[in-house]
Amino acid sequence: MLTIHGHKNARFCDGVSRRDFLRIGGLALGGLSLPGMLRAEAVSGVGRSHKAVIMIYLPGGPSHQDIFDLKMDAPSEIRGVFKPIATNVPGLQITEHLPKLARMMDKCTLIRSMSDCDTRHDAFQCLTGHPFKPQPPGGWPAFGSVVSKLQGTIDPAVPSFVGLAPKMGHMEWARCGEPGFLGVACAPFEPNKGGGVEDMTLNGVTLDRLADRRSLLAGIDKFQRDADASGLMSGLDTFDQQAFGVLTSSKLLHALDVSQEGPRVLERYGKGDPNNRDDGGPKMMEHFLAARRLVEAGARCVTVAFSRWDHHGDNFNALRQDLPLLDQGLTALLQDLHDRGLDQDVSVVVWGEFGRTPTINKDAGRDHWPRVSCALLAGGGMHHGQVIGATDRLGGEATERPVRFGEVFATLYQRLGIDVNKVTLNDLTGRPQYLVEPGCMPMKELI
Repeated sequence: MLTIHGHKNARFCDGVSRRDFLRIGGLALGGLSLPGMLRAEAVSGVGRSHKAVIMIYLPGGPSHQDIFDLKMDAPSEIRGVFKPIATNVPGLQITEHLPKLARMMDKCTLIRSMSDCDTRHDAFQCLTGHPFKPQPPGGWPAFGSVVSKLQGTIDPAVPSFVGLAPKMGHMEWARCGEPGFLGVACAPFEPNKGGGVEDMTLNGVTLDRLADRRSLLAGIDKFQRDADASGLMSGLDTFDQQAFGVLTSSKLLHALDVSQEGPRVLERYGKGDPNNRDDGGPKMMEHFLAARRLVEAGARCVTVAFSRWDHHGDNFNALRQDLPLLDQGLTALLQDLHDRGLDQDVSVVVWGEFGRTPTINKDAGRDHWPRVSCALLAGGGMHHGQVIGATDRLGGEATERPVRFGEVFATLYQRLGIDVNKVTLNDLTGRPQYLVEPGCMPMKELI
C-alpha cells in the first residue's frame, strides 16, 4: 500500500487529524480494496442511469414543532418562542428562521406526519428505510449501497455512493451508511473518513513515480498470474487499472474541490462554521455544494450530515444558530439544481431520526419523541408545493396521512427507475429481501 498524506493542519472539532491516510487500493471503501470493489460491481451486472439522490441527514432529531409544524394555538409550554411566516405556497407556514426556504416552498414537499420513527440515536432508519430491529443476516444495506449494487457506476472515476458525513466522537450515529448484507463492495466512498480532500492529491508523488509503483506491483504478482490456469489473476489487471484511474483522474477530485466554483456560487452556499460547540456536529456549508458537484460528476447517491439537533437543553438558542445556516445551504442547493436543469433527475430528502417532545422541559429543551417527525422532499421530477399529513394541536401525534419511512424510500427508488414490487436482493443466507418494508409503496401524492 502507498500512503499519501494530506494537509497536516486540517482537523475535526474533536481534534482528530484530517490528514490520517489514504491508501492506494483502499480509498476508505469499507475495508475492501478498490480493485475488489470494481470486480464485485462487474460481477453484479450493473446498469446505467443519470438519476441521483441527495440525502441530508440532521443528526439528533430536529424539533418539528419549532421548524416545520409550529403550533401557535398550543399552551406556552408547548408552542415555543418562534413565530411562523408565510411561504410562497398559499396556507403553508414554517419557522421565521427559514426565510429563504419559505420563498421556494413551491419547489418542495413538506411531510408533517412521519409516524414510524425508531427510538435510536442513529442514522440507520434515515439511510435504509428500515427499523433497526429485526434485521436479516448481515443487516439492512443503506439506500446508496442498494443503488450501487443494482445500478453500478456511471463513470469508473466517480464512486456511485459517496458519504460526506464524518465519523467523529459521539457523532458516530451521523455515519454515511453501511452496506449490510451487500458487503463492503457496496460501502460508501467517504472522503472525510480519516483523511480529507487533500488526501486525494498525490502530494510529492508524480504520475511517473506512481507508475513505477504500479509496475512493481505487477512484477510481484507476475508469478501468480503466470501460474494461474483459470485466467482469474490476469483479469485483475483490468480492475487495478480502474483503481489507479480513480486516483489519477481529476474528475473525482475536481468534484470535491468546491473552490472551482465562481465567487457568486461560493457566496450563495456560504462557508462552514469553524467555531462549532464542543457538543456540536460539523456545519460544513461546502458539503451542500460538494453534493451537487458529485451528482453532476456521476455519483448516484450522496449523503450529507449537517450539524447536531439533539437539543435537550437550550433548544431555541441552538436553533437560532443552526437554522439560518441550514436555510442558506439547503436553498442554495435546491436553486442550483433547478438552475442547472438537474431538479428533474436529482431527488433531495431532508430529515432526522425522530421528532421532539411537545412539552418544553425545564432546561428549555425538547426530548426524544419517535411518535411523529417531519421530512422535506425536493426535486426528482416529483409534484411539489404541497404538505402531506398533519398532527394534533400539540404536535405529538399524526392525525392525517401517517407516512412511513419505507414509503419515502419506495418513492426515491421509483424515481431512480427501481421497482420495489419486483426487485429483491439476497441476504447472507441467500434469502431474497425486498428493498422496503411490507406495504410500503411509492407515494401517490408525489408521483
